[in-house]
Amino acid sequence: MRAREFHECQGVEDWRVLVGGGACAHFVTGSFVAGAHFAQAVCPMLEGLPADVDIRPDSVTVRLTEPDAELARQISAVARGLGFESVPAVPQRVQVAIDALGIPEVIPFWRAVLGYTDWGDEDLVDPRRSGPSLWFQQTDTRPNRIHVDVYVPHDQGEARVAAAIAAGGRLVTDEFAPSWWVLADAEGNEACVGTWLARD
Repeated sequence: MRAREFHECQGVEDWRVLVGGGACAHFVTGSFVAGAHFAQAVCPMLEGLPADVDIRPDSVTVRLTEPDAELARQISAVARGLGFESVPAVPQRVQVAIDALGIPEVIPFWRAVLGYTDWGDEDLVDPRRSGPSLWFQQTDTRPNRIHVDVYVPHDQGEARVAAAIAAGGRLVTDEFAPSWWVLADAEGNEACVGTWLARD
């Protein structure tokens, strides 16, 4: 299911699709015990599916790698039944992008130093699913450059950009918005804020 199609479905208001991150929902549970109880209720629904349940001291984030509106509705119903509220602005996915003149020559170093595994020819991922992914971008002119990609909910992109600028950053370009904005800190280090809009 594509991002736009998912968001046009009824009953998925708790959820946000992130670029490369599937559909995510963040529920405030108040405690580890309550979060574990919620996870125990939803995990049987996720058996055999590519999904993550991340339990924190006061919240749980559920990620469906493949957006599924019916499953999302069922999980939200469990959360509502337990009295948990969702915070749709919280989910995000972080990726580190590395420019490389020769991708095959640099990937082995990053794979070894981070203990990551391959995901296609241009990406490395944390097998524990806790760290940011790495994407290697072929370049002929700007080697040895690293920037951070932050994928946020589609309705949070402009607010995140505004917050970064207010915090001392500057807008490098919005040519590709709302798919992504390129920002830089006071010393020129870049980050991109991205959404699924205009990609779907």
